Amino acid sequence: MDWSLVGLLLLMGAGGGYAAGLLGIGGGMVLVPFITMIFTAKGFPPALVVHMAIATSLATIMFTSMSSVRAHHRHGAVQWRIVALLAPGIVIGSWIGPWIGKQMNTSALSLLFALFVAFSAAQMLRNKKPSAGRELPGTAGMFAAGGAIGTMAGLVGAGGGFISVPFMAWCNVRIHQAVATSAALGFPIALSGTLSNIYYGWSEPGLPQHSLGFVYLPALAVIVAASVIMAPLGARMAHKMDVAALKRVFAVVLFALAGYMFYHAFA
Repeated sequence: MDWSLVGLLLLMGAGGGYAAGLLGIGGGMVLVPFITMIFTAKGFPPALVVHMAIATSLATIMFTSMSSVRAHHRHGAVQWRIVALLAPGIVIGSWIGPWIGKQMNTSALSLLFALFVAFSAAQMLRNKKPSAGRELPGTAGMFAAGGAIGTMAGLVGAGGGFISVPFMAWCNVRIHQAVATSAALGFPIALSGTLSNIYYGWSEPGLPQHSLGFVYLPALAVIVAASVIMAPLGARMAHKMDVAALKRVFAVVLFALAGYMFYHAFA
């Protein structure tokens, strides 16, 4: 891997890790399009490039989540009871998500990711918090919610924050606690989804050297090196600033990245 590529991956990891800690979103929505660009430029098989980008991005969240959740936990913001209730469904859903992705060709997967990012950017730009209309559901309801969160997160390689944070806010969980709890949920999402991507990609022909299933290990190592440093910095800033203005800027970036993935879907 050449030094310019290493530097680019470090910048991506730093930006994705900081965004994960600050906004509780996981870095996947930023990382997947950029990793797709890099893997395409490196000549990776076109039929596998988006699958590998999503799998590699999801694997980084294991480390980003552990790094950022410590900072949130020190502020007493992580609601561990909610984590325990959502985690079983999340683990199952996060395993199913990559299996669904494997059934899709690269164009369909690119299009799905682009739609997900565009919708998330629109929600961020509106900055409309869901009305706290109810309490958290019972065990069965939390299992079902966790399954939905995990399936979508595993499918698009994100940490699930754009689903879990509004869900918790709707259920009367304070927004800072929802963001912190979402960061903690990132680990079971990423762990189960990564193992699924390794399993379903293990015998895939044409994978580049140094791949573990769909996960490309050199990119994972470089991105993680930066993201684990920046994620706790973002988490600390989340407790000190109003991030509404920053979210609007970030939403514009997400629209641009969604546009690239739309282009990739039809190119």
